[in-house]
Amino acid sequence: MKLHFSITAAEELRERRGGRYVLYSVCLEGFLLGKARYSQLRRWDAQLRQLFGSAVPAFPPKFYLAMTKSMADERRTQLEQYLQNVTLDSNITKSDVFIGFFRKLQQDTFKIQTQRAFLDVYLADGSNIRLDIQTSDTAERILEVTSCEMGLSRELIKYFSLFFFQDHDDGALSVVKKVADFELPYVSLQSMKELHCKLGIRKWYMDPSLDVLLMDCRTSLNLLYMQAIQEVKRNWVRPTEGQMQKLKFLQKNANKAKFLELIRETQFYGYVRLDPCICDYPEEGCSADIYVGNNEINCCIKLPTNQTKEVSFKVNRLRSWQVTFLGTTKDGEEDTLEFSFEYNDSGTWQWIILYTKQAFLLSSCLKKIISEQMMKAAKESQETEIKMPESMKNSKKPSIQQKQVVHSGFVSRKRFLVRPNEDDCVFEKIREEDL
Repeated sequence: MKLHFSITAAEELRERRGGRYVLYSVCLEGFLLGKARYSQLRRWDAQLRQLFGSAVPAFPPKFYLAMTKSMADERRTQLEQYLQNVTLDSNITKSDVFIGFFRKLQQDTFKIQTQRAFLDVYLADGSNIRLDIQTSDTAERILEVTSCEMGLSRELIKYFSLFFFQDHDDGALSVVKKVADFELPYVSLQSMKELHCKLGIRKWYMDPSLDVLLMDCRTSLNLLYMQAIQEVKRNWVRPTEGQMQKLKFLQKNANKAKFLELIRETQFYGYVRLDPCICDYPEEGCSADIYVGNNEINCCIKLPTNQTKEVSFKVNRLRSWQVTFLGTTKDGEEDTLEFSFEYNDSGTWQWIILYTKQAFLLSSCLKKIISEQMMKAAKESQETEIKMPESMKNSKKPSIQQKQVVHSGFVSRKRFLVRPNEDDCVFEKIREEDL
């Protein structure tokens, strides 16, 4: 599935020799990953095309005439779509050419050279593992080193991922974003300094039943247990009074396996909880607590009458969704994101809107849910075929049709051109060879 790439700004700059060029701000899940020129992206595309041929999507064409502002806007949109589409092929995203390009882009943008450094990776209980790394190490490499330090078996690494977290003054904890495999965590942390983020490890699957696959490994069991304890303390799960008493007893006796077995029965276990946000359902201006997991988006909505209404939006009744950048708040401090999804409510399709800074995280969770559903369906299909009698195998094979969910990773309602002067026709003076 597509990664959440976006190009949120195009900045016109002047070279020392007098030529002008445009620098595009390439963002991943709403955070700046690096800045690149068209010519850099075009050379990178040529390298990818040598390796993968027609699997690489079409690259935005060169303009041989002076570029107008409308042409520049069109190019920005085309480059954004190209970055999203090129990530559809996992062979491309795992290639050295892909990873190497973004490694250099991140390091050059934030002026961080490759050198030895120390990086703290936090666990759910607040403790941390200090790693001796290279600043150019990818998240995939950091996760492997962390797993090795903890003694997590290699075949179980795929069930965990690195995330950026944010501690708030009131003691609340926010999951900011999942770190992409090719991203450089050390560099990203430097670029997000003002948010005071931490790098942490947590499980990365949305189906709570997958816990059973990790119970036989001591390290994975401990990681699940620490995360479960954290979610109980922060009220991210909702056990009944009876369940809570049993959980406290099991925790006191350090019976981790039984604790995890019981907590899987509680409401919202295994879900990702988002920060409180604003939604337009059932009417505009309602505040809501959002939980996503186990094939649903669950909204605990506070109505204008101060009543609370809990609504479950099932993923299999969701047709499409998109994240839209609305601009900045009036004080200019925060970006405003809109997460909207098309939902079938009693036979009628309608758009539901959530205004949340964690819109990209929510989108990532939905993509994870769908990918797990597809894997589960494929596995069940294989098992059915194996169990079929030979006489039936020769007949038409049964097929499992997955409901296709179309989603747009990013839609920009406001496009920004940052420039040092106020010329109305700023792009008319830029030639293709300057880019």
